[in-house]
Amino acid sequence: MKILVVSQYFWPESFIINDLVENLAAQGHAVQVLTGKPNYPEGVIFDGYCAAGYVEQRFASSNVTVCRAPLRARGGSGAKNLFLNYLSFVCNGLKFYPRAVKGKCFDAIFVFAPSPITTVIPAIYLKWRLKSHLAVWVQDLWPESLSATGFVKNKFALRLVGYMVKGIYSFVDTLLVQSQAFRAPVGKYASSEKIIYYPNSYQELSSDLQETRVPQELLAELDEHFCLVFAGNLGVAQSVETIVEVADKLRHLEGLRIVLVGSGSMYGWIESQKQSKKLDNLVLAGRFPASEMPHFFSRAEGLLVTLKHDEAFSYTIPSKVQAYLAAGRPIIAALDGEGARIIEEAKAGFTSPAQDSEGLANRIEQLFHMGLHERERMGRSGREYYLEHFEMGRQSQRLVEILGKRINELKGI
Repeated sequence: MKILVVSQYFWPESFIINDLVENLAAQGHAVQVLTGKPNYPEGVIFDGYCAAGYVEQRFASSNVTVCRAPLRARGGSGAKNLFLNYLSFVCNGLKFYPRAVKGKCFDAIFVFAPSPITTVIPAIYLKWRLKSHLAVWVQDLWPESLSATGFVKNKFALRLVGYMVKGIYSFVDTLLVQSQAFRAPVGKYASSEKIIYYPNSYQELSSDLQETRVPQELLAELDEHFCLVFAGNLGVAQSVETIVEVADKLRHLEGLRIVLVGSGSMYGWIESQKQSKKLDNLVLAGRFPASEMPHFFSRAEGLLVTLKHDEAFSYTIPSKVQAYLAAGRPIIAALDGEGARIIEEAKAGFTSPAQDSEGLANRIEQLFHMGLHERERMGRSGREYYLEHFEMGRQSQRLVEILGKRINELKGI
């Protein structure tokens, strides 16, 4: 199958779409990627790139061409910076992408759509130009996620965004949703016949555990203590306040460390809280590439995931859940809805309601006092669930099957 991928975010930024593209190419499909200049999450264009100019490059060792349009970086925090970042992707995509695919044909245009949903707009134009099937993989709910993060609070503005979403979805042939719970909210803006459940998957990382860029003192901290590892973005949606409260409540557990691996808009706030409250059990490891995660996961006694308490987030399965399941370690979670359901269904750990620091602290203490055999049983159960439901190779094959079936349905075959 010939697949054109449109995504505002792509390698060397760390997103699931990177691994999916690599798997599709390895399985013999012809893939081309249209994206922008990498700048997530810090908001600064990565070294080796510049914001201006159109460039093409090869993705890793695969035969995938990556076409990068100019992009205004996210910059610092704030609604204005994000709006301009989103707008620049749309405008530059409409200008540069048609040239990148001129004279080519594709069976499907596949849009990876975390926020913003406006990523789809250049793909709609390409659908018209190329006469191709347009599929969108919905990662975030708009306008719900705008309200949940506080990005947009005005009800009239949210209603206008809803109209925009409905208009965008009207041009889409297939809407793939990463959670079963997405069906109803997406169905408010699109025909239910278009909506298909296609969960996030995870590519296991092969890593030489003898070689690493992780500082030895940090590895020693992980080896010598009972460590819970949180890996990923440290932002508003992750309810990092809950983690800080839990660290404060669990001072009495000698040997416990909560290790935060990542960066984000709340990193500075966490750092200030750690210092002011003297939280020696809270370790800010900083950001590391995905290839280093096995060094953290293999040394962790448990893996931590938290989200804000909001209806929109209860529909979501955080992508780190699949990575945690694959790692074969117990999961401790403070989140609602689909994410909690998956962990409980997999029998992979303990859950508590989102933003419930007391409940989360109790769950962590329960794991702390649990025997090694019981923790290993949880880890094995989670890994078995991952292999059945979220393994990347199997899921990339399923994507091609879904797209082929939908294309034939719309052609009346």
